Amino acid sequence: MKNQNGTFKDWANANVSRQIEDTVLYGYYTLYSVILFCVFFWIPFVYFYYEEKDDDDTSKCTQIKTAFKYTLGFAVICALLLLVGAFVPLNVPNNKNSTEWEKVKFLFEELGSSHGLAALSFSISSLTLVGMLAAITYTAYGMSALPLNLIKGTRSAAYERLENTEDIEEVEQHIQTIKSKSKDGRPLPSRDKRALKQLEERLRTLRKRERHLEFIENSWWTKFCGALRPLKIIWGIFFILVALLFVISLFLSNLDKALHSAGIDSGFIIFGANLSNPLNMLLPVLQTVFPLDYILITIIIMYFIFTSMAGIRNIGIWFFWVRLYKIRRGRTRPQALLFLCMILLLIVLHTSYMIYSLAPQYVMYGSQNYLIESNITYDDHKNNSALPVPKRCDADAPEDQCTVTRTYLFLHKFWFFSAAYYFGNWAFLGVFLIGLIVSCCKGKKSVIEGVDEDDSDISDDEPSVYSV
Repeated sequence: MKNQNGTFKDWANANVSRQIEDTVLYGYYTLYSVILFCVFFWIPFVYFYYEEKDDDDTSKCTQIKTAFKYTLGFAVICALLLLVGAFVPLNVPNNKNSTEWEKVKFLFEELGSSHGLAALSFSISSLTLVGMLAAITYTAYGMSALPLNLIKGTRSAAYERLENTEDIEEVEQHIQTIKSKSKDGRPLPSRDKRALKQLEERLRTLRKRERHLEFIENSWWTKFCGALRPLKIIWGIFFILVALLFVISLFLSNLDKALHSAGIDSGFIIFGANLSNPLNMLLPVLQTVFPLDYILITIIIMYFIFTSMAGIRNIGIWFFWVRLYKIRRGRTRPQALLFLCMILLLIVLHTSYMIYSLAPQYVMYGSQNYLIESNITYDDHKNNSALPVPKRCDADAPEDQCTVTRTYLFLHKFWFFSAAYYFGNWAFLGVFLIGLIVSCCKGKKSVIEGVDEDDSDISDDEPSVYSV
């Protein structure tokens, strides 16, 4: 709606601007409502439906009833979040001596004037906070694990098979040694019985590994991946450079907030960028040429999705110290896939604030400029003149001169969420550095990583050809 010199375009009058802002705002209402529906209704219903489906004696009607019953709990949580967000007083009544009824009336008037923005913003911010925890756990680690795994590659299937054959022979020798103690009819001691049971279980696992390794060694997919090895190294180097770019930009942005923000009570809002970072400088420039900024934003979001997938695949899905599911290609349970969808949905939701952290100028105002009066003194020092000079919009700009993006309103309606996001960014940086050290110290992954004694999600059937 504005020219590069800071003036409004001819068609951008107050009515047109308001209509555009409302249209974009209602678009966010629709999209965020879809997210609430997926998180609190659709995904929980399907999850509990599949949980009941595991029981062979359960009928379809019983499955649906049970799924609805458990989904009702999530619906109550969603309703509570909306109610809390609707009636949290963001503004205090001017009259301190007002009655309780006047205070309640004020809350309803504030709710009506905001058109439900506060209620939806509180619910979305709560989900974004959960997405922040998922991003700290999975995305930060995946940003280091994914590129280094691509660069290091996996171990040779033929070499692993040779090692596995040697292990099988060694275990069989131990089993024969223990069984030889009972050839004369004497019973084995309890200690030898326990050791024999463990060795037989170990032998079954090694033979299962042998079948997987033999299948993978002779598969065409292994040969195809070997031919793409140079390309994987290039992608790994590219991903680690992108990760370093993100980390540097996030560190500079957080450092700027720590040094120049208005404090924790304002959600660490900054009035203008004092420490520039690469993405904060690049995105406003790209916005002037449609659609370069959208292309870069899409690349950033896809990068977060890929790194989050890598983190989830390496770590698994955990509830505190209890591992719930593993993510394996072609061998993942439906419930684990639903958890994966929800985690990715919440991480992508948190990406909105992550992009603000990386490029606050772009998220708040884009490439908007406004005019300020600048005194110019001529060479003869006799005359002074005030000329309008364009300046980049920031948080200190007049409200009637710069239009704040609608997504910023959703992200910063409540200062305590912004403060939590700020501290979460520091935790994100810390987990990334820890993950980088761990990924550097770890050796190459096994070509059949995940086939171990406690892997309950892997069957003895023929392995997936895409497990490399």
